[in-house]
Amino acid sequence: MLSAQQTALIKATVPLLESGGEALTTHFYRMMLSEHPEVRPLFNQAHQASGDQPRALANGVLMYARHIDQLQELGPLVGRVVNKHVSLQILPEHYPIVGGCLLRAIREVLGAEIATDEVIDAWTLAYGQLADLLIGAEEEVYTATERSHGGWRGGRAFRVARKVAESEEITSFYLQPVDGGAVIDFIPGQYIGLRLHLDGEEVRRNYSLSAGANGVDYRISVKREPGGRVSNYLHDQLHEGDELELFAPAGDFTLNRSAKPLVLISAGVGITPLLTMLESAVHSGRPIRFIHCARHAGVRAFGERVAELAAEHPQLQHYVCYNEPRADDVADAVGFLSREQLAAWLPADRDIDAYFLGPKPFMAMLKRNLRDLGVPEQQSRYEFFGPASSLDA
Repeated sequence: MLSAQQTALIKATVPLLESGGEALTTHFYRMMLSEHPEVRPLFNQAHQASGDQPRALANGVLMYARHIDQLQELGPLVGRVVNKHVSLQILPEHYPIVGGCLLRAIREVLGAEIATDEVIDAWTLAYGQLADLLIGAEEEVYTATERSHGGWRGGRAFRVARKVAESEEITSFYLQPVDGGAVIDFIPGQYIGLRLHLDGEEVRRNYSLSAGANGVDYRISVKREPGGRVSNYLHDQLHEGDELELFAPAGDFTLNRSAKPLVLISAGVGITPLLTMLESAVHSGRPIRFIHCARHAGVRAFGERVAELAAEHPQLQHYVCYNEPRADDVADAVGFLSREQLAAWLPADRDIDAYFLGPKPFMAMLKRNLRDLGVPEQQSRYEFFGPASSLDA
């Protein structure tokens, strides 16, 4: 239990984290990944190289320090962290490794004059408090998943039943359990974790589920990323009949029950979780607008599926916007999705539920434009395929 003095010491480090948190977490990751190769599979090296992962951790540490005496103020942050950890199978034995390296990084980056023994003692207790919170919440999810029909704990072997090209960049993989058993249902918007061994090295990744739950198999739809180690392996070397290991579905970017008009906006492969939301929502009868942005028709996935749903459900209106259309492409708008075009496609009454996903600049633009067009901020929801970050910068 943190004393009042230790709580004050933690909160006093907030200005230092605001100004130098990213340097601290960059040093932390460099140290941990070099000294503890056993945890490398838990971290996407591309996110390390881009700085996204250190920035995400710095923001999380800052939020925790700022609200150390009012943890309820962390809001959805804890749920997002728990779901990401569960999807990658973070376990209790990983926490001491992270904690030891983080405390060393605080001492080495801030220096002994600032990171005194009293400060380190306070942060040791604070980290232990956070670890206990997360370990307990994650164990609840692991236990509930294992006990559910079709559920399991840890990895489970799946076989690629079908491999289907959805566009020039996106390929779908239909995955069935090798043991022939049922698979646990999931909520539209959730993702699964994959564990692979590439060139003798273990790697783990999350991929959104792109087709509704059926108790039999899962579908993921993966975009080939230039230089992407895992996406290129999946596209080029994983074939029908091959096996891979899956962790059970997780994620808190899910479709809430509501009677409000629903607006789903995606760009590129961001369509994958929104498609499962759409397939679920069309049966509710609520008005739906589905907006998708892509460079051109060649890289657009699931256009025919969306058109089929619109033909079957008249309350669904759908639009497509191409910013680099080819000669024969047909679209509802050309160029980047402007505020004016978005306004024309939104319902006149802005009391809507909006969900959006795509590249970070696209989402930052949408968040700003939806707010400016009168959509309540608490009714705009979004997800990051990689580490979470701020869209307000």
